[in-house]
Amino acid sequence: MRILHTMLRVGDLQKSIDFYTNILGMELLRQQDYPDGSFTLAFLGYGDESKNTVLELTYNWDVSQYDPGTGFGHIAIAVDDVYAATEKARKHGASILRDAGPMNAGTTIIAFLEDPDGYQIELLNDRWAEE
Repeated sequence: MRILHTMLRVGDLQKSIDFYTNILGMELLRQQDYPDGSFTLAFLGYGDESKNTVLELTYNWDVSQYDPGTGFGHIAIAVDDVYAATEKARKHGASILRDAGPMNAGTTIIAFLEDPDGYQIELLNDRWAEE
């Protein structure tokens, strides 16, 4: 068994695709409209979805905004350099919720961004790559 994807509902599909591809470096893997259901699905990720967990963006054509909810925490993205990734995001106009630096009560370097729909994205070094 493995995790296939995380799904987020988004209010502006192209704006969200631009955020995840241009700022976080994901690739748009596939996208399909479902006219009978009035929605579009877009799958993004860092590699083939047959081997990697991906992000599913669901765009319901008649909804332009969602409340991220109180139960959702964040999506964690591993990056080579948290400081550099945060600066890249800032230059692309991303909302920086927490600048890169050591986490509270620890030494792991983290940062938090907000995507166009208000979902929190945590940037941190890939600890598995360091082993």
